[in-house]
Parts: sequence; C-alpha cells; structure tokens
Amino acid sequence: MTNQTKSTDKPTRRTLSGTVVSAKMQKTVVVAVDRYTKHPKYGKFLLRSKKYKAHEPTGEVKEGDKVTIEECRPMSKDVSFKVVPGAK
Repeated sequence: MTNQTKSTDKPTRRTLSGTVVSAKMQKTVVVAVDRYTKHPKYGKFLLRSKKYKAHEPTGEVKEGDKVTIEECRPMSKDVSFKVVPGAK
C-alpha cells in the first residue's frame, strides 16, 4: 500500500477585471473583459473582448463601472462568476 498525502490546498479561483456592459437583469450583470493578443503571423497586437455574466445580488453596480469578477459554482446555465464586493 502506498502512502498518499491529501492536499488541503484549494485551487485558486480565476479572477478577471472588466467593464459592466449591461445591468438590466435581476441580480446579474454582463461584464466585458478585454485582452490583447498578438497575431500569430503578422505580429500586430489585437484587442479581443469577451462577455461574462456575473452574479451581483445587491444591485449597486451600474453600466460603465469597472469591476472584478471571480469564478464560482454555476449559478445558472450562463452564470459562473460573481462580482467581488468592494473591488471596483
């Protein structure tokens, strides 16, 4: 029998920062996260963005706000992030 040690370290949750694009849903906001990628052939840097739906139960966040979102358990079909409170 081999000795197996259990790791108590949880994996770190992914955090992203972006701008709120829509806050029209109840307890959910849409956050656009921008990133720069280099074109593989031409070398030019391109701005790529992706939208994430994030859970925000208080309703304090408005469109145009800079927020940080953190990965969490799936809250619904599309929502797998939550807004980090106090980290604007």
